[in-house]
Amino acid sequence: MSNYDWKFSTIGGKNRVNIKSGEDIKHLGELDQKLWTVLSSPVVGLEFDAKTLKMLDSNNDGRIHVNEVVKAAEWITSVIKDPDLLLKKEDTLPLDAFNTDNPDGKRLHASAKQILKNLGLKKDSISVADADDSVAIFAKTGLNGDGIITVQSTQDEELIKTIEACLATVGGKADRSGLQGVDTELLEAFYSALADYSSWQKKAADDKSIFAFGDNTAAVYDIVKQIKAKVADYFMRCKLAVFHAGSVNALDVSVTRIETISDKDLSQCADEISSYPLARISANNTLPIDGRVNPVWQATISKLKALALDKEFDGASEITEEQWNAFVAKLAPYEAWLGEKAGAQVESLGLDQVNAILKADRKADLLKLIDDDKALESESLSIDEVAKLLHLYRDFYTFLCNFVSFRDFYDPQGKAIFQAGELYIDERCCELCIKVPDMGPHATATSLSGMYILYCNCVNKINGDKMIIAAVMTDGDVSDLREGKNGLFYDRAGVEWDATVFKIIDNPISIRQAFWSPYNKIGRYIETTIEKRAAEKDSKVMADMTAKVDNAGKDGAAGAEKKKPFDIAAFAGIFAAIGLAVSGLASALSKMSESVAGWAWWKWFILVIVIMLVISGPSMILAWLKIRKRNLSPLLNANGWAINASVKVNMTFGATLTEVGRSPLKAEPDPFADKTPWWKKLIYWLIGLGLVFWICYSQNWIYKWTNENPKWHHEKTVKTVTPPLEVKE
Repeated sequence: MSNYDWKFSTIGGKNRVNIKSGEDIKHLGELDQKLWTVLSSPVVGLEFDAKTLKMLDSNNDGRIHVNEVVKAAEWITSVIKDPDLLLKKEDTLPLDAFNTDNPDGKRLHASAKQILKNLGLKKDSISVADADDSVAIFAKTGLNGDGIITVQSTQDEELIKTIEACLATVGGKADRSGLQGVDTELLEAFYSALADYSSWQKKAADDKSIFAFGDNTAAVYDIVKQIKAKVADYFMRCKLAVFHAGSVNALDVSVTRIETISDKDLSQCADEISSYPLARISANNTLPIDGRVNPVWQATISKLKALALDKEFDGASEITEEQWNAFVAKLAPYEAWLGEKAGAQVESLGLDQVNAILKADRKADLLKLIDDDKALESESLSIDEVAKLLHLYRDFYTFLCNFVSFRDFYDPQGKAIFQAGELYIDERCCELCIKVPDMGPHATATSLSGMYILYCNCVNKINGDKMIIAAVMTDGDVSDLREGKNGLFYDRAGVEWDATVFKIIDNPISIRQAFWSPYNKIGRYIETTIEKRAAEKDSKVMADMTAKVDNAGKDGAAGAEKKKPFDIAAFAGIFAAIGLAVSGLASALSKMSESVAGWAWWKWFILVIVIMLVISGPSMILAWLKIRKRNLSPLLNANGWAINASVKVNMTFGATLTEVGRSPLKAEPDPFADKTPWWKKLIYWLIGLGLVFWICYSQNWIYKWTNENPKWHHEKTVKTVTPPLEVKE
């Protein structure tokens, strides 16, 4: 149980802890975990410095948990003197702010001074930019603790050349200084390749049979590989010709094949000609080597002849299959030797340089240089820790306001780290927009939020980047919002993205919208009904007209309908029914007028209010019940957050998250507005006058006015009756 005096505020319908001092941050580990707003958050997809998030994720699992935040709070408040400085969120830390009484603080203070010295800066403070520039920090340092040595790590020319040779053959790794260097693993691979290549070459020098044709062996081997199959094909054709004398023409190149290309540019038909036999079929089973071969292969045979055949078969113009096979067999040791090739990575150095490096035997010196570099690892890590300190010094308080509490989200002047930007659509600006890395979890989670959500595909037309956002609409009308509607999204950096709505989660936005909802529904129903009836009538008329056209050619007397005589009884019945309907309506209006006659104006006002509440009340009550439960937690949970407390978005706060465009009170009239026809104006005037007359009549205003006006006052004639005289007896 913590004895620390925590202070709480009600934010978003929940009591959340206040983080308003360095002491609050220092005692963060004592705060009951059940009172944290967030238990874990993802590292990616947030509008926050990526390096800071990576530094907070100490176990590199892609998430930041409560215990990692607590450890960071304990560490940073121990290495600076005044934890209250964290609330300033500055990117520059004075050197005298380090807590040198703490061993870690003292070590970081020394590392900070070393950074400034390496950068050639003389000042009494260090910034995030200073500590982040690792290339500049280590640019002039040969050894920097990363276990990688570069050409700047030594002044020994022979070692420098060996490092360069290693980089040129087996590759390198990036050093803290930004240069390419080698570590123990690369150095071992380099010397192993040197030894293997040297041993492989030594075997060839010791075994004379490998290079049977001297320096020309490699070239001879390459040519033989190229024509070996073609020569075997030739000798097989010769054998078949001996086997069946009548097959020579079929085995040789046919005139017909040559005729098919004879009218073309033959220099462009090398592929076709190369498929012909290597030479004309010979019954004596010999291969000519004096130029009497397929013209495409002639240069190859001539080159092989100059390199080896002339020496092997001096003065011969033809060779037998046995001679050819014996010639090829001499290349077998070379082929086997090639198959045993090792250390190919260093072959580009040449055998002389390979042997020179092995003879110098400086491998031990290079390994010692790597060990010397590793000895400075703790000092270099301290430099890295200075960068971590400065990142947390600038960003940690902001992170706490989005993790321990959601103060930044509920701050009208601020933005939470999960708010991706602003969506402009339908004369509104939605400020609560969240990136969606995966739509899968959103399929069910968002329906629990109770919010009106627009899912949009966003595309940056400049670089082709794409992303999905969930934009929460909390004010205005939704009648014109639909799937496929386009908008414009601005991310936190101000970059424009084309946005297209592809999914809508429909929930009440406001009580005002709910009030007009029944009337909008009635209007849409009437409009739909009229369109439906009009379409049905149009279809019926078209069908009738089509039927009449089809029947026009038929016998008129047989197809025409008989004209019905005028039925006076039916006509009279219709008018009687209309008269009864009008009479009933008049009677109803009369009774209504009698029942409300004499009502005061405020009673009429109450009547109108009651009628409107009867119509809109249920919709408003339902909207109020849903809006009061509106919660952002399911949306964040779908993005991988572990939200520990509800994040309510009530009507008052919700109105601040969506800005509705306001038109000016005065505007010039529309020159293209539709003109109202005179008959519509007449109807409006008649309806208005009728309402005025009915109200005046129901209030007895006409009666009072006529009695009070002398011109319209008519005195009633009263007949005086004289009572009879009493007769006394």
